[in-house]
Amino acid sequence: MKTILIVMPVQEPHRQYLESIAAGCRCVCSTPQTVTREEVAEAEIILGNVPPALLAGAEKLEWIQLNSAGFDAYVKPGILRPDVLLTCATGAYGLAVAEGMLAMTLALCRKLDLYAKNQAEHLWRAEGAISSVWGSTTLVLGLGDIGREYASRMKALGSYTIGIRRNISEKPDYMDELHTMDDLDELLPRADFVAMSLPSTPETRHLMDERRLGLMKKGSYLINAGRGDAVDCCALDQALRRGDSLGGCALDVTEPEPLPADHPLWDAPRAILTPHCAGGFHLPETFQRVVGIAGENLGHYLAGRRDAMKNIVKHG
Repeated sequence: MKTILIVMPVQEPHRQYLESIAAGCRCVCSTPQTVTREEVAEAEIILGNVPPALLAGAEKLEWIQLNSAGFDAYVKPGILRPDVLLTCATGAYGLAVAEGMLAMTLALCRKLDLYAKNQAEHLWRAEGAISSVWGSTTLVLGLGDIGREYASRMKALGSYTIGIRRNISEKPDYMDELHTMDDLDELLPRADFVAMSLPSTPETRHLMDERRLGLMKKGSYLINAGRGDAVDCCALDQALRRGDSLGGCALDVTEPEPLPADHPLWDAPRAILTPHCAGGFHLPETFQRVVGIAGENLGHYLAGRRDAMKNIVKHG
């Protein structure tokens, strides 16, 4: 009998759903805050994000299904044995994060950040000209689940969409153009919106640095909901204060996180900052999708159909 450790905030319907798939297995429910090293050591299967430090002694572990799309902490040397199967929850967060990015985009267009400050000061004052998504050009860096969802929404609102990804294959309907990262410098001056949903890799670290921020179209907006280290936040602060290219930015992720209270970016003009909350489980549908992915993969794993499992992460 396999032991399945569920380390997610499941409610009774979720637990019953997972247990129905895992008939004949022993299911143990915990949370990342309360899970013990002993519980981890006894599990053959883990559903959820256990603290990576607890995995060192997990000799029985065969497979871990993360409840996050990100997996950086679990592929570091010494965390998982090479033979442990690792899967993530890519596909669960696109809806929530893309809608968060869209909200930020519209807030910048309509200067809602300025009006929020005016409201706090009880100041009744118009802030002048605004911009529109309709007729604009949007450059999307990273066309995973989040990037695709965001691009399709911008396209529906009348924006000309340009996508960047590692490999160019068939162009989806919601993209007007498709490029690789080699073309980034040529594309930046064309875009009214530059939206980022990239993973954290050596290649993406400080992708948007002082030089590339300077290539952006005057009055354009930068939106980042991928990984904070893809943008040089100090260079971004300086670019916003100069005002010679960027018209504003909206960041759900920063480097570092949390952003220190004395970081100048907090007070930079036209900067909208949120505390890495576009995803998470704030939208109930997101957790439903996470549980759905976990359940589908669990069924395949227990039936010996590993080749049918989603979101397998190579490591080791």
